[in-house]
Amino acid sequence: MTPLADGEDREIVRGIEEVASRHLGWEGVLEPATPIAEAMALDSLRRLTLVVEIENRFRVCLEEEDEAAIETVGDLVAAIKRRSRESRSEN
Repeated sequence: MTPLADGEDREIVRGIEEVASRHLGWEGVLEPATPIAEAMALDSLRRLTLVVEIENRFRVCLEEEDEAAIETVGDLVAAIKRRSRESRSEN
């Protein structure tokens, strides 16, 4: 996923930036191709914090396979959208 596909994607990226700023002290602008681990200097604790706060912010549950496949912001946006659709279809 390179460019932001739609307004929903842009809103999700803004939410990720907000979570990263508030809970990790990270400042900056994220693009779909931004490598998350490097950009946010994620060690295991910071990664866990990011995942938990992303789940809280977007009301989704990221599975281990999601986390293992997320390398870029675009990957995270896609995982959030997929899990969000799944949770809506379950309700």
